[in-house]
Amino acid sequence: MEYIYAAMILHTTEQDINEENVTKILEAAGANVDDSRVKALIAALEDVDIEEAMETTAMAAAPAAAAPVAEAAAEEEEEEEEEEDEEQAAAAATAGLGALFG
Repeated sequence: MEYIYAAMILHTTEQDINEENVTKILEAAGANVDDSRVKALIAALEDVDIEEAMETTAMAAAPAAAAPVAEAAAEEEEEEEEEEDEEQAAAAATAGLGALFG
C-alpha cells in the first residue's frame, strides 16, 4: 500500500510519478524498497487518471465511513427513547401512588 501512497503524494505535490521519485519517498519513510514493485507500480499507472481514481475512491469510501456514524446515532436515539419511556412509566406509577393517598 505504501507504494500507492507514494504515487498519491507525488501526484498531489505535482511531481513526476517515476521510479526515482517513488523510491525516494519510500526510502524517506523508512520502507524497504522493492525495485520490481516500484517498476510494476509505474507500469500499472501509465494509463490511469490518478485524479479520477482518487475522487472515485473518496466517494466510495464516504458512505462506508458514514455507516458507523449513522449506526451510533441510531443507537443513541434508541437509548434516549428508552429513557423517555422509563421516565414516563415512573411518572405514571408515581401518579398512581398519589391517587391512592389523595
